[in-house]
Amino acid sequence: MADTNDRSEHALEVAKKQGKLWYQIKRSKASYFMIAPYFILFFFFTVLPVVMAVGFSFTYYNMLEMPTFVGWKNYIKLFLEDDIFMKSLKNTLILAVITGPVSYMLCLLFAWIINEFKGKLRAFLTLIFYAPSICGNAYMVWNLILTGDRYGYLNGILLKLGILDEAVQWMQTEKYVLPFLIVVQLWLSLGTGFLSFIAGLQTVDKSMYEAAALDGVKNRWQELWYVTLPAMKPQLRFGAVMQITSSFAIADVSLNLAGNPSVNYAGATVVTHLLDYGTVRLEMGYASAIATILFLLMVGSNQLIQKLLRRVGE
Repeated sequence: MADTNDRSEHALEVAKKQGKLWYQIKRSKASYFMIAPYFILFFFFTVLPVVMAVGFSFTYYNMLEMPTFVGWKNYIKLFLEDDIFMKSLKNTLILAVITGPVSYMLCLLFAWIINEFKGKLRAFLTLIFYAPSICGNAYMVWNLILTGDRYGYLNGILLKLGILDEAVQWMQTEKYVLPFLIVVQLWLSLGTGFLSFIAGLQTVDKSMYEAAALDGVKNRWQELWYVTLPAMKPQLRFGAVMQITSSFAIADVSLNLAGNPSVNYAGATVVTHLLDYGTVRLEMGYASAIATILFLLMVGSNQLIQKLLRRVGE
Protein backbone atom coordinates (compact mmCIF):
# COMPACT_ATOMS: atom_id res chain seq x y z
CA MET A 1 0.00 0.00 0.00
CA ALA A 2 2.83 2.33 0.90
CA ASP A 3 4.56 1.57 -2.41
CA THR A 4 1.38 2.42 -4.30
CA ASN A 5 1.10 5.77 -2.49
CA ASP A 6 4.76 6.56 -3.19
CA ARG A 7 4.31 5.79 -6.87
CA SER A 8 1.18 7.96 -7.00
CA GLU A 9 2.99 10.86 -5.34
CA HIS A 10 5.93 10.45 -7.70
CA ALA A 11 3.64 10.38 -10.73
CA LEU A 12 1.88 13.50 -9.44
CA GLU A 13 5.21 15.32 -9.01
CA VAL A 14 6.29 14.33 -12.53
CA ALA A 15 2.96 15.54 -13.92
CA LYS A 16 3.35 18.85 -12.08
CA LYS A 17 6.88 19.31 -13.42
CA GLN A 18 5.77 18.49 -16.94
CA GLY A 19 2.85 20.90 -16.61
CA LYS A 20 5.15 23.61 -15.30
CA LEU A 21 7.62 22.99 -18.15
CA TRP A 22 4.84 23.15 -20.74
CA TYR A 23 3.56 26.37 -19.14
CA GLN A 24 7.04 27.91 -19.33
CA ILE A 25 7.38 26.87 -22.98
CA LYS A 26 4.01 28.44 -23.82
CA ARG A 27 4.91 31.56 -21.90
CA SER A 28 8.23 31.92 -23.74
CA LYS A 29 7.04 30.66 -27.12
CA ALA A 30 8.29 33.80 -28.87
CA SER A 31 11.82 33.13 -27.60
CA TYR A 32 11.68 29.48 -28.67
CA PHE A 33 10.42 30.56 -32.07
CA MET A 34 13.38 32.94 -32.44
CA ILE A 35 15.99 30.29 -31.57
CA ALA A 36 14.29 27.56 -33.63
CA PRO A 37 16.26 28.26 -36.88
CA TYR A 38 19.59 28.05 -35.06
CA PHE A 39 18.53 24.96 -33.11
CA ILE A 40 17.38 23.19 -36.29
CA LEU A 41 20.65 23.97 -38.10
CA PHE A 42 22.70 23.03 -35.04
CA PHE A 43 20.87 19.71 -34.69
CA PHE A 44 21.13 18.67 -38.35
CA PHE A 45 24.68 19.92 -38.99
CA THR A 46 26.35 19.30 -35.60
CA VAL A 47 24.47 16.96 -33.27
CA LEU A 48 23.23 14.54 -35.93
CA PRO A 49 26.64 14.15 -37.67
CA VAL A 50 28.29 13.44 -34.31
CA VAL A 51 25.71 10.78 -33.47
CA MET A 52 26.03 9.26 -36.95
CA ALA A 53 29.83 9.21 -36.68
CA VAL A 54 29.62 7.31 -33.38
CA GLY A 55 27.25 4.84 -35.01
CA PHE A 56 29.43 4.38 -38.12
CA SER A 57 32.49 3.81 -35.91
CA PHE A 58 31.13 0.35 -35.12
CA THR A 59 30.80 -0.56 -38.80
CA TYR A 60 32.84 -1.25 -41.90
CA TYR A 61 31.67 1.38 -44.40
CA ASN A 62 33.43 2.26 -47.67
CA MET A 63 30.67 4.50 -49.14
CA LEU A 64 30.07 2.00 -51.94
CA GLU A 65 28.43 -0.76 -49.91
CA MET A 66 25.96 -0.71 -47.06
CA PRO A 67 27.60 -0.40 -43.60
CA THR A 68 28.43 -3.74 -41.98
CA PHE A 69 28.44 -3.97 -38.18
CA VAL A 70 31.87 -5.01 -36.84
CA GLY A 71 31.52 -4.11 -33.17
CA TRP A 72 34.70 -2.91 -31.45
CA LYS A 73 36.96 -4.04 -34.29
CA ASN A 74 37.80 -0.50 -35.45
CA TYR A 75 38.78 0.61 -31.94
CA ILE A 76 40.86 -2.52 -31.34
CA LYS A 77 42.67 -1.90 -34.62
CA LEU A 78 43.25 1.74 -33.67
CA PHE A 79 44.98 1.08 -30.36
CA LEU A 80 46.59 -2.32 -30.99
CA GLU A 81 47.47 -2.44 -34.69
CA ASP A 82 47.66 1.11 -36.08
CA ASP A 83 51.16 2.41 -35.23
CA ILE A 84 50.62 5.56 -37.26
CA PHE A 85 47.53 6.43 -35.21
CA MET A 86 49.46 6.00 -31.96
CA LYS A 87 52.20 8.29 -33.27
CA SER A 88 49.67 10.85 -34.48
CA LEU A 89 47.88 10.65 -31.10
CA LYS A 90 51.19 11.29 -29.31
CA ASN A 91 51.92 14.27 -31.59
CA THR A 92 48.43 15.65 -31.07
CA LEU A 93 48.70 15.41 -27.27
CA ILE A 94 52.11 17.13 -27.35
CA LEU A 95 50.74 19.91 -29.56
CA ALA A 96 47.61 20.26 -27.42
CA VAL A 97 49.45 20.30 -24.08
CA ILE A 98 51.94 22.92 -25.29
CA THR A 99 49.98 25.11 -27.72
CA GLY A 100 46.64 24.98 -25.88
CA PRO A 101 47.64 26.49 -22.50
CA VAL A 102 50.43 28.68 -23.93
CA SER A 103 48.21 30.17 -26.65
CA TYR A 104 45.41 30.67 -24.09
CA MET A 105 47.76 32.60 -21.79
CA LEU A 106 49.18 34.59 -24.71
CA CYS A 107 45.68 35.54 -25.86
CA LEU A 108 44.83 36.75 -22.35
CA LEU A 109 48.15 38.55 -21.85
CA PHE A 110 48.11 40.40 -25.17
CA ALA A 111 44.41 41.25 -24.77
CA TRP A 112 45.12 42.66 -21.30
CA ILE A 113 48.04 44.77 -22.58
CA ILE A 114 46.21 46.01 -25.69
CA ASN A 115 43.15 46.93 -23.62
CA GLU A 116 45.28 49.56 -21.84
CA PHE A 117 45.46 51.56 -25.08
CA LYS A 118 42.64 53.76 -26.30
CA GLY A 119 40.64 54.30 -29.46
CA LYS A 120 42.19 53.75 -32.87
CA LEU A 121 45.54 52.58 -31.49
CA ARG A 122 43.82 49.73 -29.64
CA ALA A 123 41.86 48.78 -32.76
CA PHE A 124 45.05 48.85 -34.86
CA LEU A 125 46.98 46.64 -32.40
CA THR A 126 44.05 44.22 -32.22
CA LEU A 127 44.09 43.92 -36.01
CA ILE A 128 47.87 43.36 -36.08
CA PHE A 129 47.72 40.52 -33.56
CA TYR A 130 44.56 38.96 -35.02
CA ALA A 131 45.61 39.16 -38.68
CA PRO A 132 47.83 36.01 -38.80
CA SER A 133 44.91 33.76 -37.76
CA ILE A 134 42.85 34.86 -40.79
CA CYS A 135 45.65 35.43 -43.28
CA GLY A 136 45.43 33.04 -46.19
CA ASN A 137 49.12 33.56 -47.03
CA ALA A 138 50.40 32.67 -43.55
CA TYR A 139 51.76 29.31 -44.65
CA MET A 140 53.40 30.92 -47.70
CA VAL A 141 55.36 33.16 -45.33
CA TRP A 142 56.54 30.23 -43.22
CA ASN A 143 57.38 28.16 -46.29
CA LEU A 144 59.68 30.98 -47.39
CA ILE A 145 61.27 31.07 -43.94
CA LEU A 146 61.74 27.29 -43.71
CA THR A 147 62.76 26.58 -47.32
CA GLY A 148 65.43 23.90 -47.26
CA ASP A 149 68.01 25.67 -49.45
CA ARG A 150 70.25 28.68 -48.85
CA TYR A 151 67.53 30.98 -50.20
CA GLY A 152 65.26 30.17 -47.26
CA TYR A 153 65.26 33.06 -44.80
CA LEU A 154 66.20 30.95 -41.77
CA ASN A 155 68.97 29.09 -43.61
CA GLY A 156 70.24 32.33 -45.14
CA ILE A 157 70.50 34.11 -41.77
CA LEU A 158 72.16 31.15 -40.00
CA LEU A 159 74.62 30.64 -42.88
CA LYS A 160 75.52 34.33 -42.91
CA LEU A 161 76.12 34.29 -39.15
CA GLY A 162 78.30 31.19 -39.50
CA ILE A 163 76.05 29.06 -37.30
CA LEU A 164 75.47 26.60 -40.16
CA ASP A 165 77.96 25.26 -42.71
CA GLU A 166 75.27 24.10 -45.14
CA ALA A 167 71.53 24.53 -45.63
CA VAL A 168 69.22 22.33 -43.56
CA GLN A 169 66.04 20.70 -44.86
CA TRP A 170 64.05 21.87 -41.84
CA MET A 171 60.70 20.23 -42.63
CA GLN A 172 62.33 17.09 -44.04
CA THR A 173 64.36 16.43 -40.88
CA GLU A 174 62.33 14.49 -38.33
CA LYS A 175 63.63 16.17 -35.16
CA TYR A 176 62.75 19.67 -36.42
CA VAL A 177 59.23 19.04 -37.73
CA LEU A 178 57.23 19.05 -34.48
CA PRO A 179 59.05 22.02 -32.86
CA PHE A 180 58.44 24.18 -35.93
CA LEU A 181 54.79 23.11 -36.06
CA ILE A 182 54.44 24.23 -32.44
CA VAL A 183 56.03 27.62 -33.20
CA VAL A 184 53.82 28.25 -36.24
CA GLN A 185 50.67 27.11 -34.44
CA LEU A 186 51.39 29.51 -31.57
CA TRP A 187 51.91 32.31 -34.10
CA LEU A 188 48.50 31.54 -35.62
CA SER A 189 46.70 31.06 -32.31
CA LEU A 190 45.55 34.63 -31.57
CA GLY A 191 42.13 34.10 -33.11
CA THR A 192 38.54 34.17 -31.88
CA GLY A 193 39.54 33.58 -28.25
CA PHE A 194 41.77 36.66 -28.38
CA LEU A 195 38.90 38.80 -29.67
CA SER A 196 36.57 37.46 -26.96
CA PHE A 197 39.10 38.46 -24.29
CA ILE A 198 39.36 41.97 -25.78
CA ALA A 199 35.56 42.23 -25.67
CA GLY A 200 35.37 40.87 -22.13
CA LEU A 201 37.96 43.31 -20.80
CA GLN A 202 36.02 46.24 -22.25
CA THR A 203 32.82 45.20 -20.46
CA VAL A 204 34.32 45.14 -16.94
CA ASP A 205 32.63 47.80 -14.78
CA LYS A 206 35.27 50.37 -13.78
CA SER A 207 33.57 51.01 -10.45
CA MET A 208 34.49 47.46 -9.41
CA TYR A 209 38.15 48.49 -9.31
CA GLU A 210 37.34 51.37 -6.96
CA ALA A 211 35.40 49.03 -4.68
CA ALA A 212 38.23 46.52 -4.77
CA ALA A 213 40.73 49.23 -3.76
CA LEU A 214 38.62 50.00 -0.71
CA ASP A 215 38.60 46.28 0.12
CA GLY A 216 42.40 46.08 0.14
CA VAL A 217 43.41 45.30 -3.45
CA LYS A 218 46.77 47.03 -3.84
CA ASN A 219 48.27 46.26 -7.27
CA ARG A 220 47.38 45.40 -10.87
CA TRP A 221 47.98 41.66 -10.42
CA GLN A 222 45.46 41.55 -7.55
CA GLU A 223 43.03 43.56 -9.68
CA LEU A 224 43.47 41.04 -12.48
CA TRP A 225 42.87 37.99 -10.26
CA TYR A 226 40.12 39.30 -7.95
CA VAL A 227 38.25 41.70 -10.26
CA THR A 228 39.04 41.41 -13.96
CA LEU A 229 39.08 37.62 -14.46
CA PRO A 230 35.96 36.86 -12.34
CA ALA A 231 34.08 39.59 -14.25
CA MET A 232 34.89 38.00 -17.62
CA LYS A 233 34.36 34.31 -16.80
CA PRO A 234 31.99 33.79 -19.77
CA GLN A 235 34.69 35.02 -22.15
CA LEU A 236 37.33 32.91 -20.37
CA ARG A 237 35.21 29.78 -20.83
CA PHE A 238 34.48 30.59 -24.46
CA GLY A 239 38.16 31.24 -25.12
CA ALA A 240 39.06 27.94 -23.45
CA VAL A 241 36.67 26.04 -25.70
CA MET A 242 38.07 27.71 -28.81
CA GLN A 243 41.72 27.12 -27.84
CA ILE A 244 41.08 23.48 -26.88
CA THR A 245 39.28 22.85 -30.16
CA SER A 246 42.02 24.46 -32.24
CA SER A 247 44.86 22.70 -30.35
CA PHE A 248 43.34 19.24 -30.81
CA ALA A 249 42.22 19.89 -34.40
CA ILE A 250 45.63 20.90 -35.76
CA ALA A 251 45.93 19.74 -39.37
CA ASP A 252 46.36 22.60 -41.84
CA VAL A 253 49.70 23.70 -40.41
CA SER A 254 51.05 20.16 -40.72
CA LEU A 255 49.63 19.61 -44.21
CA ASN A 256 51.01 22.89 -45.56
CA LEU A 257 54.46 22.80 -43.97
CA ALA A 258 55.30 19.12 -43.47
CA GLY A 259 53.08 17.50 -46.10
CA ASN A 260 51.00 14.36 -45.77
CA PRO A 261 52.57 12.02 -45.01
CA SER A 262 55.32 13.97 -43.27
CA VAL A 263 58.81 12.49 -42.91
CA ASN A 264 58.45 9.36 -40.72
CA TYR A 265 55.03 10.79 -39.73
CA ALA A 266 56.81 13.30 -37.48
CA GLY A 267 54.10 15.89 -38.16
CA ALA A 268 51.12 13.52 -38.27
CA THR A 269 48.15 14.42 -36.08
CA VAL A 270 44.86 12.70 -35.35
CA VAL A 271 43.10 14.99 -37.83
CA THR A 272 45.58 14.30 -40.66
CA HIS A 273 45.16 10.57 -39.97
CA LEU A 274 41.39 11.06 -40.04
CA LEU A 275 41.61 12.92 -43.36
CA ASP A 276 43.75 10.13 -44.80
CA TYR A 277 41.15 7.46 -44.06
CA GLY A 278 38.10 9.64 -44.62
CA THR A 279 38.97 11.47 -47.85
CA VAL A 280 41.68 9.34 -49.50
CA ARG A 281 40.96 5.73 -48.55
CA LEU A 282 37.21 6.33 -48.02
CA GLU A 283 37.13 3.93 -45.06
CA MET A 284 34.39 5.88 -43.33
CA GLY A 285 33.81 3.41 -40.49
CA TYR A 286 37.45 3.53 -39.42
CA ALA A 287 37.57 7.31 -39.93
CA SER A 288 34.48 7.65 -37.73
CA ALA A 289 36.25 5.71 -34.96
CA ILE A 290 39.17 8.16 -35.18
CA ALA A 291 36.74 11.09 -35.07
CA THR A 292 34.99 9.63 -32.02
CA ILE A 293 38.27 9.32 -30.11
CA LEU A 294 39.13 12.92 -31.01
CA PHE A 295 35.67 14.07 -29.90
CA LEU A 296 36.07 12.34 -26.51
CA LEU A 297 39.50 13.92 -26.05
CA MET A 298 38.07 17.38 -26.72
CA VAL A 299 35.07 16.92 -24.42
CA GLY A 300 37.20 15.51 -21.59
CA SER A 301 39.76 18.32 -21.86
CA ASN A 302 37.02 20.92 -21.99
CA GLN A 303 35.39 19.57 -18.81
CA LEU A 304 38.74 19.66 -17.00
CA ILE A 305 39.45 23.24 -18.07
CA GLN A 306 35.96 24.41 -17.10
CA LYS A 307 36.45 23.01 -13.58
CA LEU A 308 39.74 24.87 -13.28
CA LEU A 309 38.19 28.13 -14.50
CA ARG A 310 35.51 27.96 -11.80
CA ARG A 311 38.26 28.53 -9.24
CA VAL A 312 39.35 31.83 -10.79
CA GLY A 313 39.12 34.60 -8.21
CA GLU A 314 38.84 32.28 -5.21
